[in-house]
Amino acid sequence: MDNVLKTVKERRSIRDFLKKDIPEETLKKLIDALIWAPSAGNLQARKFYFIKDSRIKTNIAAAALSQNFIAEAPLVIIGCTDSRIFFHYGERGVNLYAVQDVACSIMNMMLVACENGLGSVWVGAFRENEVSEILKLPDNLKPVAIVPVGYPSKIPYAPQRVSVKEAVEFR
Repeated sequence: MDNVLKTVKERRSIRDFLKKDIPEETLKKLIDALIWAPSAGNLQARKFYFIKDSRIKTNIAAAALSQNFIAEAPLVIIGCTDSRIFFHYGERGVNLYAVQDVACSIMNMMLVACENGLGSVWVGAFRENEVSEILKLPDNLKPVAIVPVGYPSKIPYAPQRVSVKEAVEFR
């Protein structure tokens, strides 16, 4: 099996992490994965915050509807869209392209994390305004994803997938 496809199939949503720091070299790989993702017009209308501070992680977890596992991860990445894409692509850039840019980056990062023995989970349920206030984000940045990252304490079984026939239609 291709290495990338193998990693895609092995990646799981992890919500329980070991109390173990992520080495600097691995953090650099995660950053590379984020910044090398494709983006609309190569404008890279995104920014990422790497949160290690326990107080900030606790506040982020509270803003994420008390999903306390977020605070337990050694690293929490917040993916933000950058509304300055508006000047190139208008509302569609802000409401779609920038979100797609963040999504591509986060998926890249999650796969590299998995490949390096780390687990992660995409969290979309949170109070956006609270996260913005916690991070003191400028007006042009909007948080759209919270991703706790760390060494998994356990790896769940793969969930059932829909059939190819249900998921794909050739025309």
